[in-house]
Amino acid sequence: MEMFEPTLLLVLALVAFIAGFIDAVAGGGGMLTVPTLLSMGLPPHLALGTNKLAATFASSTAAFTYYRKKLFDPRCWYRAFISTLIGATLGTLFVDAISTDWLEKILPLIILAAAIYTIFHKTPHNAANVLPPQCAKFHKKQYAQGLSIGFYDGLAGPGTGAFWTVSSMALYKLNILLASGLSKAMNFTSNFTSLVTFALLGHINWMLGLTMGVCLMAGAFVGAHSAIRFGAKFIRPVFITVVSILAIKLAYEAWIVNL
Repeated sequence: MEMFEPTLLLVLALVAFIAGFIDAVAGGGGMLTVPTLLSMGLPPHLALGTNKLAATFASSTAAFTYYRKKLFDPRCWYRAFISTLIGATLGTLFVDAISTDWLEKILPLIILAAAIYTIFHKTPHNAANVLPPQCAKFHKKQYAQGLSIGFYDGLAGPGTGAFWTVSSMALYKLNILLASGLSKAMNFTSNFTSLVTFALLGHINWMLGLTMGVCLMAGAFVGAHSAIRFGAKFIRPVFITVVSILAIKLAYEAWIVNL
């Protein structure tokens, strides 16, 4: 197993805490952790697998927090659970089949696109933390949403939480807290599914993943409680700025430096 300098691990731990906080508040913590792992020189497959190990810690903590606060009801979303599990498995198997060179070039573009999407998305306002009464009519939407976002999470991952939150508000007219609660539960489902698959394929650096996981979990605990109390607007400008800088840096290294 490759050893890393203590200072590098400390920086990674700090990034992981911030990412866990951001992910619990607005989603998209992987848009920080994946570029950071790639910047440390990890091959794309290993970076994605290691990030899944760490992200599972964070998403489980955030999901449990939202559940305890009654901002997520599993009974209404079991179809989304099943389709997310299937989509994440297919996405992880697909990413293992494609080349490292292709991943190095495409990942920065995915990360940057997710950041741009976050900039221009307008959050709907709904003060009531109550699930809409047409819950029984959500079935087809849940299947489509779970398969597509689950596949993306297995394929790449960065921005998955943000995509879940945004699409849930659009599809089901949920407010930001209910959408975030659903996002964290589904994110945990796809993270854990991809983690098992990546582990079987041998694409995980366990030392880095566990180090990040503990810090992500701490950040997610603080972030989830902060989101429930204050909302997500205060974190968005910092989130978009940091992610955009990291994405542009990775794109420069992949597309310009290696020409």
